[in-house]
Amino acid sequence: MRIILAHKFWRTLSGAEMYFHDVVRILKSNGHNVKIFTTNYNAEGGIDEKSTDPTVVYGQPTNYLHGGFAKRMFNLPEIIYSKNNKMAFEDLLDSFKPDVVHCFSLNIVLSPSLLDACREKGVPVVMSCNDYKHICTNYRLYHHGKVCTDCKGGKLYMPMINNCCKHSFAFSVASSLEAINHERRDLFRKNIHTFSYESEFMRNITDEFWKGKKHHSYLLGKPFHAPAYEPHYTHENYILYIGRLSDEKGVDVLLRAMQLVPEAKLKIVGTGPYKEYLETLATELNLNNVEFMGSRWGDAAKDFIRKCRFVVIPSLWFENFPYVITETYALGKALIGSDRGGIPENIVPRETGYVYPADDFNKLAEFIKVMWNNEERTIEMGKIAKQKVDAEFNDTVFYQKLLKLYDQMLVKY
Repeated sequence: MRIILAHKFWRTLSGAEMYFHDVVRILKSNGHNVKIFTTNYNAEGGIDEKSTDPTVVYGQPTNYLHGGFAKRMFNLPEIIYSKNNKMAFEDLLDSFKPDVVHCFSLNIVLSPSLLDACREKGVPVVMSCNDYKHICTNYRLYHHGKVCTDCKGGKLYMPMINNCCKHSFAFSVASSLEAINHERRDLFRKNIHTFSYESEFMRNITDEFWKGKKHHSYLLGKPFHAPAYEPHYTHENYILYIGRLSDEKGVDVLLRAMQLVPEAKLKIVGTGPYKEYLETLATELNLNNVEFMGSRWGDAAKDFIRKCRFVVIPSLWFENFPYVITETYALGKALIGSDRGGIPENIVPRETGYVYPADDFNKLAEFIKVMWNNEERTIEMGKIAKQKVDAEFNDTVFYQKLLKLYDQMLVKY
């Protein structure tokens, strides 16, 4: 099968890029003829060196992070609907002649103009949705400390009122204009054969936003090869939060819970815009059982998971399906997670961990105390989690689901 995969960033930066690269890897390892359409732009606003991989084809990124208001407005038409990238993608479609196009995140850097090119050339498209950008201009459905679904029902002008996109009025205006333009053209539902999701939650909330509008969905899950991870059933006597330190991650709720469990020790691995606030809060709460470790990546980050008792995911936003869940289980650890988004779908209460109401630090403290004071049972939960993740998340299982999706698209198209 000949497949083009399109994503706005080539460099691995976050969970979305990890997902994209894993799909590429699995398809190549199973003998598929693959081309990749991307950019050498990165989320920090820089330009990376281009890959020497002959399967990678580069589009023309539009720099939206640098320059003043006038420059950004000048670039806005190309950001909303890139004619340059559409033409480049048409050339790739003509020369490669794919059976299927698999898109990931296109907005702003590549733009969904690529989707029109696929429809015009008669090529079926699947889009993997790793955030909520397809239904709302604010990809997190969270701003100013609260969950928000104000865009529901086609109210795509709401970010201009809420100032919710990167807390920038200029960016919120541009994002609203982009979304309104895409909705008017019906770029997504008209051109995409199937929307694929990692979690039932994201699939269900998409149905809510698009109520009455025809679209086809598929629960694909996450490409993750858990059997490659060696479990570690001993520990160094701490629990762990690992991730970005920002308002939607709920680390402040975790700190308030730790005040009620002084016998437990917490290590926080990560950095972000909330770091100073969280450090100040820890001081105000007189927390002697919390240590900020700074950012860690790759094997160093996994080592913190490997040596902890268990992991806490205290997210306040509708977290889709964070990689830390599968990594935690793959390393033989249990976890506690909030009830937001897709997190509770991946926790079996009292078997692989616990789920608590996201805003309730008292309930979180209760579960921390249970797991901290029952060491043998917590270790056993980690073993159950390892068995579960090895069976459900591996390259073979994911490839079978992916191939089934592609086959269904080709039959129905």
